[in-house]
Amino acid sequence: MKYIHINKTLLSISLGLSSAVFAQSQKQTVKLITLDPGHFHAALVQKNMYPEVSPTVQVYAPVGNDLHYHLDRINSYNSRADKPTDWHEKIYAGNDYLEKMLADKAGNVVVIAGNNRIKADYLAKSIGAGFNVLSDKPMIIDAKDFPKLQATFKKASEKKVLLYDIMTERYEISTMLQRAFSMIPSVFGKLEKGTPENPAVTKESVHHFYKYVSGSVLTRPTWFMDVAQQGEGIVDVTTHLVDLIQWECFPEQIIDYKKDIKITNAKRWTTDMTLNQFKTITKTEGFPTFLKKDLANDTTLKIYANGEINYQLKGVHAKASVIWAYKAPEGGGDTHYSIMRGTKANLIIRQGAEQAYKPTLYIEPVNVSGNYEAELSKAVADLQKDFAGISVKKNAKGWEVIIPEKYKEGHEAHFGRVTEKYLEFLKVGKLPKWEVPNMISKYYTTTKALELAKKSKSGK
Repeated sequence: MKYIHINKTLLSISLGLSSAVFAQSQKQTVKLITLDPGHFHAALVQKNMYPEVSPTVQVYAPVGNDLHYHLDRINSYNSRADKPTDWHEKIYAGNDYLEKMLADKAGNVVVIAGNNRIKADYLAKSIGAGFNVLSDKPMIIDAKDFPKLQATFKKASEKKVLLYDIMTERYEISTMLQRAFSMIPSVFGKLEKGTPENPAVTKESVHHFYKYVSGSVLTRPTWFMDVAQQGEGIVDVTTHLVDLIQWECFPEQIIDYKKDIKITNAKRWTTDMTLNQFKTITKTEGFPTFLKKDLANDTTLKIYANGEINYQLKGVHAKASVIWAYKAPEGGGDTHYSIMRGTKANLIIRQGAEQAYKPTLYIEPVNVSGNYEAELSKAVADLQKDFAGISVKKNAKGWEVIIPEKYKEGHEAHFGRVTEKYLEFLKVGKLPKWEVPNMISKYYTTTKALELAKKSKSGK
């Protein structure tokens, strides 16, 4: 696929392709629109093809590097040796890209993954125009936009369209199994209530600015390091952690933010980035003007990428924290730690050097009778109906859950899983009853926590 630049508008020209390539089958009822794809997650939605989705995707965006990087990623999927995709990107690029998208109505599902400062407006206008929306997280990064998000969900219901965020971490196999074991009373018992000092549930995520995506070093847009545009860590990646706490502790239950959530305390702190580090990941020559506010001595960028929330969810004490470093240790990557404390056992996911930086689930009994091992064996046998091939291996503290490699797809593959689930929802015309109130509760938690953290003394 080649692109030409004419009158500030990018047009895609596909060469040597028959018209049959563009013909839609009756099964292809979904036509994607990509709006202002500033984040690489927009491309990951298209890492695979889907039978019900047309291969022709309309892209609306301002002219600039973000758009070019997005098209390069799509082209890399189309040209890869193993299972290449066959997407055909039709591009409109200009300052009026949003108005053009709303007027053209060139598809029925808008994918939004980019600058978070303007996302609440994108969501409201897309839903208001009658589009379904699949949105990257976070939907909002500031409490002032919370009423707008609520209104957007209400409008989606009135328009009978589906607004959904991309919660990839629900598809990580160790997390799926942690949730599954927590629902087996003979193994887990009941979820503890915990205390602020010793929460019943803790989730900690470590991320890195310098990382590989689809085999290449990721080029970050300069605005990604501006918390006014990307959002602070406490409202960005923490969205995943808060979602998992809700999803695991109270599976398929409606959460009412007005009565079920009480934030105990929250804090935030910075990650420091040198000019050379910034240049390396942005491929630019220096700090842009909008980052001057976050510079120390004009040489070090101080990014509020880290945050921690301590709160109660339906009376259960929980902690969610996110940490950003510049680059992972050799052989490492983004990591996750999680513990659910039950009356019979703790379910712990570790992902450190001892686990070769691979998420590993452990079952560690705390108060059990003599037949616990038999109960665990029975539980594993039952779970094998849904997770064929899993087993447990005894260790000094309990058991390690052995997970077949076929389930370890990796983060990028999870975008396809979320998209497939969303397409299922579109077929039936509705989301599960608990999804919308729980999305609202999730963003209430993160944005209220940021509000509190800003009022508190920051620091580790």
